[in-house]
Amino acid sequence: MATPIRPNAQTPTRSRIANDLLVLGAVTLRPNNPFTWASGMKAPIYCDNRLTMGDVAVRRRLTEGFEALIENHGYSPDVIAGTATAGIPHAAWLAERLELPMVYVRLKAKDHGRENLIEGSLKEGGRVVLVEDTISTGGSSLAAVRALREEGADVVAVLAIYTYGFEKAVSAFEEDGVPLHTLTDYDALIKSAAGMKRLNDEDVETLRAWREDPESWMRG
Repeated sequence: MATPIRPNAQTPTRSRIANDLLVLGAVTLRPNNPFTWASGMKAPIYCDNRLTMGDVAVRRRLTEGFEALIENHGYSPDVIAGTATAGIPHAAWLAERLELPMVYVRLKAKDHGRENLIEGSLKEGGRVVLVEDTISTGGSSLAAVRALREEGADVVAVLAIYTYGFEKAVSAFEEDGVPLHTLTDYDALIKSAAGMKRLNDEDVETLRAWREDPESWMRG
């Protein structure tokens, strides 16, 4: 059973986590000079939550936030799993805090040795919470969910630091029957950035238009 939230744990708000990501530079907003993602998509935003590893206070807030999600939803996991690679450290910190075993899911099986896709000890029927850093389309996270299920695990939820909130991802998680909970999201991020005077009204509209229909936005 998950360890109850410690009395001194401060459950972070979505805006607080959004502020953390902006201040750390884990999220960069460029409405007038879009990034090109690995997929080829043009986007006015780039997220690299690996930068949270370097700030002790921020990563503690993230861990406390994940703990609060587990406690508030009554998940009581037997194992914490992380996605390779960015979900692994957060899963490790959460597993340590809850005093639970941990495993992680590779992007693909090893081509040598035991050819593992999942590293660590996973008992059939065990209740698993999967930790991810960022949700875009949800494809890689749900591939990890399926890998865990194929090994007999009961994946009770996916937790992530941040989601873009694409409808495609929302639908995909619903179809796979796994709850998704995040510590912050695109809307909170935009609101925080505007409050910090990092965006003007036109920038906000640009960012909202992109999220609503990225393909049309790219065609301009």
